[in-house]
Amino acid sequence: MKLPKRKAIANVPTPIFEVKRSLGETEGLRFFIKRDDFTGLEYTGNKIRKLEYILPDAMEKGAQVLITCGGQQSNHCRATAAIGAQMGLKTHLVLKGKEEKPIGNFFLDKLFGAECTLITEKEYREERAQIMDRIKKKYESQGLTAYVMPEGASSGLGMFGYYHAFQEIQQQEKEMNIQFDTICVATGSGGTYAGLYLGNQELEKKKQLLGINIYDEKKDFQTITKNIITEGLQQTGNEELLTNLAFDQVNMCNAYVGEGYGHCTTEAIHFIKSFARQEGILLDPVYTGKAMHGLFQEIQQRRETLKGNVLFIHTGGQWGVMARTQEFEI
Repeated sequence: MKLPKRKAIANVPTPIFEVKRSLGETEGLRFFIKRDDFTGLEYTGNKIRKLEYILPDAMEKGAQVLITCGGQQSNHCRATAAIGAQMGLKTHLVLKGKEEKPIGNFFLDKLFGAECTLITEKEYREERAQIMDRIKKKYESQGLTAYVMPEGASSGLGMFGYYHAFQEIQQQEKEMNIQFDTICVATGSGGTYAGLYLGNQELEKKKQLLGINIYDEKKDFQTITKNIITEGLQQTGNEELLTNLAFDQVNMCNAYVGEGYGHCTTEAIHFIKSFARQEGILLDPVYTGKAMHGLFQEIQQRRETLKGNVLFIHTGGQWGVMARTQEFEI
């Protein structure tokens, strides 16, 4: 496998811990968390792993402005704003939401100096690519080179962040003298899952990979996974590997999407609160809390894929909790 250039930024490898108290005794199962929320403070979570592979491409193309998009509490946008500030680049974020007092990730976006363009849900759904392109052309008219990244940094290059993480997990299995049977992750734009899927397929590890969909139950993640991996392999000159990859093992749980991205049920909020008090681990209402709540319900229903050693990747998002404090009744 020919890998793209990587700019090492994240604090990796991230540790793996076993969780016992909140799950209780579950016959035939041990549960572990990989703490990718430890990748950093300002750029905590999974997005920085993707950015490590996107930024070298941006730099080679002479980027002076980073343009990307997401929800108003987007972890990816906050991580992009932080790394942009660190590298002396201007950041322009296209955010789905209304102008309001900045809190959580949105506060940090502004603290890091990002320019923010707020658009409606309809505009975000139907026109975000065109809006980012117009912003790009505006900067270019000012003599600045702008580089556009997709939602969640879920591109062919970004995907390699979690191909690398899969290799990291393999090394940790050796060090811990354990084999994980199932790896679970919250899934939104699909790039994290795609990288893990490529690692599992290309390295022939035959693990179960379970994505917990937190975004939209209508999303076709088999096609999304295939498209992201295909793009990444083509960009890096690894097209020949496509003939050996199967995409019929994409395993996505859609039962806990609820009302969609950014919406979290009262039950999931209570779960986040309970998990914090039992484990001292902070989950978030958009990704990890919603996904972990769903995963625990799946485990309690004795799903066949959730046996043996199960690893959940904590993909960060804690800053988003600060935007929802009123929901926790503390």
